Amino acid sequence: MNNLESFPPHFRNLSHHQPPSPAPEDGGNPTKYLESLPIIDLENLSNDKNKVEEACKNWGLFRLVNHGIPSSLLSQLHEQTKQVFFLSYESKHASCDGSNVNYFCGSTALTPSGTTIPTERHNTNFFEGFGIPSDQLSKFHPQLPDLESFRVLLVEYEKHMSRIATTLFERFVKNLELEMEESKYNLEDKTGLFRVYRYLHCSDPDGGLGLAVHTDSSVLTILNQEDEVSGLEVLRDHQWLTVKPISNTLIVNIGDLMQAISDDKYKSALHRVKVDKHKDRVSIAYFMYSGEGVKVESSKYRSFTANQYLAQVQQDIETIGHKIGLSRFKRNEDN
Repeated sequence: MNNLESFPPHFRNLSHHQPPSPAPEDGGNPTKYLESLPIIDLENLSNDKNKVEEACKNWGLFRLVNHGIPSSLLSQLHEQTKQVFFLSYESKHASCDGSNVNYFCGSTALTPSGTTIPTERHNTNFFEGFGIPSDQLSKFHPQLPDLESFRVLLVEYEKHMSRIATTLFERFVKNLELEMEESKYNLEDKTGLFRVYRYLHCSDPDGGLGLAVHTDSSVLTILNQEDEVSGLEVLRDHQWLTVKPISNTLIVNIGDLMQAISDDKYKSALHRVKVDKHKDRVSIAYFMYSGEGVKVESSKYRSFTANQYLAQVQQDIETIGHKIGLSRFKRNEDN
C-alpha cells in the first residue's frame, strides 16, 4: 500500500513518503493505551443499562462487543479497503465523477485556536478517503473492479451498521426516559454516511496529524479500525490516550446531536487520529444522523435539524477555518 502513484499529488514529494523502514523490535517510544475504556455487550444491552449510562455520560465512547458482524466480513472489508487505496490517485478521484460519492484528501481545521485542549502544533492532515452516503450505495457502480468489490461488501456491512445504530439509539432513548415522537425513536437508514480513511504513515509523527482534534457531528458514530495499526486517541483527564485496536470489536462515539438530545447528559468525545511512523492505517467510520426534518429539542439549545447543524458546521469551517459546533446553538441564559 506504499505505491507512490496511490498518494494524493501534494503528498508525493514529502520525505515521509519514502518506503517506510521496519518498525523497531522494541516498539520505539511506548504508546499510552487507554486501558479502562468501557466495554458494552450488544447482546446484553438491557442488563448493561448502567454501564451504557456511565460510558455515555463520562466517556462519550465505548468498545462494542458481540455486535453480530461476521468476522469474515470484517476481514474481507479491511483487505478490500486496502486494495482500493492502493489504486492510483487519478483512478480513485475519477471513479467518483458524476456520483454523490466523493473522494477527499487532507482537511481544514476542526477546532478553534483558542480551545482549552492541549496545544496542537500540527497543520497537516495526512489522510485520504471516500465519503459514501448509505442511500447511494445501490446507485454507485464504479467501473474499477476493486471499487465494485468494495461497494458490494459495504452494502452488506451497511445492514449491520443500521441495525447496530438503531439498537444503540433505542437504548439511549430508554435510558434518558425521553418523551419523543415515534419518528425520533427510529433513525432513518438513508441518513447514514460512510467515511473510509487511509492515514498515511509519516517518519516524523509530530509533524502532522491523521485527523485534527474534533467531536463528531452525528447522533452516533461506529468506527471499525484496523487491527494492526493504532492511531485513534481520546482526551481523558487532560491527556491524550490511544484507543487500542482489538480484533472483532467496534468503537462507538457519542456525537454532537446525541449530546444535544440528551440535554448535555451524554458527552460528545473529543478525539483525534495520530499517524504511524512505519505503516499506513485504514478505518471505516459510519455516521448516523437524525431523520430529515426531525428537530432536535433541548432545554440547552435552540431547536435545529441535523441538516441545519451540518450546514452551520460547514459554513464555519469555510468562513473562519474551524468548527464551532454546539455552542452556536446554545440558548441564552435568560431564555
